[in-house]
Amino acid sequence: MFKTIKNIWHVQDLRTRILFTLFIFIIYRIGSFVPVPGVDTSVFDSMDSGAANNLFGLLNTFSGGALKNFSIFALGIMPYITASIIVQLLSMDVIPKFAEWAKQGEHGKKKMAQITRYGTVILAIIQAFATSVGFNRMYNVEMVPNASFADYLVIAIVLTAGTSFLMWLGEQITEKGIGNGISLIIFAGIVSAFPSYIQTIAKSEFIVEGQTFMNVVKSIAILIVVILIVIGVIYIQQAIRKIPVQYAKRVVGNKMYGGQNTHIPLKINAAGVIPVIFAVSLLQFPVVLASFWSTHTWAQWITKNLATSHPLGMVLYVVMIIGFTFFYTFVQMNPQQMADNMKKNGGYIPGIRPGKTTATYLTRVLTRLTMTGALFLAAISILPMALGALANLPSSVQIGGTSLLIVIGVALDTMKTIESQLIKRHYKGFINK
Repeated sequence: MFKTIKNIWHVQDLRTRILFTLFIFIIYRIGSFVPVPGVDTSVFDSMDSGAANNLFGLLNTFSGGALKNFSIFALGIMPYITASIIVQLLSMDVIPKFAEWAKQGEHGKKKMAQITRYGTVILAIIQAFATSVGFNRMYNVEMVPNASFADYLVIAIVLTAGTSFLMWLGEQITEKGIGNGISLIIFAGIVSAFPSYIQTIAKSEFIVEGQTFMNVVKSIAILIVVILIVIGVIYIQQAIRKIPVQYAKRVVGNKMYGGQNTHIPLKINAAGVIPVIFAVSLLQFPVVLASFWSTHTWAQWITKNLATSHPLGMVLYVVMIIGFTFFYTFVQMNPQQMADNMKKNGGYIPGIRPGKTTATYLTRVLTRLTMTGALFLAAISILPMALGALANLPSSVQIGGTSLLIVIGVALDTMKTIESQLIKRHYKGFINK
């Protein structure tokens, strides 16, 4: 491993990309402490316990603590995630033009990305207004004394600009850094919150004076659960099923092509952590909108029941994870398209007829694998919350499953990116021995 790290710094392009990514992280963390003008951030100091329900803790975690500071990055990157969900849904033959762009390759992707940016700005403005107005009313403490519409407008513009800047930073990481920029921004935000998790646990009722032995037992139990979750996530993320493919021999001119044996690697969790991020973003969106009318009974019902600690919110969370896992997997891997490509190139699966039969077989296999991955993602997301409730952990740290899924998934993807860069230059990576 140490030799691999040494090899990384020997490759100038790779070293530059990593340093550039770290530089973006520094900018992100500095921005998380730059407050929005005119806001009394001391109001948020009391929101780590009772009043700060799961909504605040969840959004604060994904923003890297920027929400508690009510900084220019308080909204985080969630408006972009929500906009991406909407655009991808609309591209599935809902809007013909979007569906046409989705099939146009790189040119179409650029147009879809531009639409996503516009959608991000619109959603960010809505969410910024909801966040500022909602927090002013939700906790009966004014973070902006005697706030007027102009005050809310200034806050909304600043927060929207912050989210737009984060989106641009993520795109810069993707282009000039290492890995997926948006995922790494979320990764940086979650990792930066880990020290505060430890501090919150240390100050909570979880640590009881005079019960040293029980405290040690609880700590060891939580550590074991975290280790098992990490092992499980890595195992599922790396697991694949190889579908054998045989290419028939064909003669073109004086040369013979084909005849080789290969395979199609189908991952158990081909969607990665994207379904979890999508589910979190979509589940919290109506809660943010409801905060506009936080004094109304129906808005309070939404805020309470859509929290992931509530049975209804937990069920919806699980259903969304499973649904988005299937949606994202079949968008990325179209069995019919895979079958058509194999048929055009003279390939077939031994024992399966080319064409429609192959597509049906691939759909059946991919459905079973995806269901396994979806159930695993849902279980890992819910299990730490249930165990956290049993161990009497603070509500702000009961989202550890979601956090660990994202952190581990992004770390694995980034590691693979670095691995591929090293292999191109004939260096041994983390996996190769």
